[in-house]
Amino acid sequence: MANIASVTLEVDDTTAARHFYSTAFGLDSQVRLRTAQEPTTGFRGFTLSLLVSQPADAKGFFDAALDAGATALKPAEKSMWGYGGVVRAPDGTIWQIATSSKKDTGPATREFDDIVLLLGVADVAATKRFYVEQGMAVARSFGRAYAEFESGDDAVKLSLYRRKALAKVAGVPAEGSGSHRIVVNGDLGPFTDPDGFAWESVSSSALT
Repeated sequence: MANIASVTLEVDDTTAARHFYSTAFGLDSQVRLRTAQEPTTGFRGFTLSLLVSQPADAKGFFDAALDAGATALKPAEKSMWGYGGVVRAPDGTIWQIATSSKKDTGPATREFDDIVLLLGVADVAATKRFYVEQGMAVARSFGRAYAEFESGDDAVKLSLYRRKALAKVAGVPAEGSGSHRIVVNGDLGPFTDPDGFAWESVSSSALT
């Protein structure tokens, strides 16, 4: 089974970004940082998600992100599928914070269950085939709309969604150009996928 050990976000200010992710989400090894070299505009074609156990946890992370300088794209609230909200971090990365539960089962915690990298792609079926050829196994798939890959318990999970649909979920226009400003650090070796998302081996990633 192929795993994603972490993602590297390319940011303008690594010190400020490191402070945000530590303060807002308590993230360390799963999200790495390095200085951006290429320009970017608009939607970068991906979101990252913190999946938590209950609404109180989601609200806590959402409020902590705002307090640390994030911008709310969608408020934290109940929906048909659970509870959650969307924020844009100061470095421009879009984060979904969500739970499938609609009721709290205990006091709020600063713990999350999973980190999910959701790539917005032009053709879900084609990109899914590409990743299967690289060695990844499909966990769930819904035609040309969505695909989710198997991963280890401590790994960052990978899913595919149509770009326009993902932008709608994030609450932003789908248009964007330039660098994605993210690199995936996994055990599949270096390559670039059909939508321009770059992978690096964990050992060779230039991290800060």
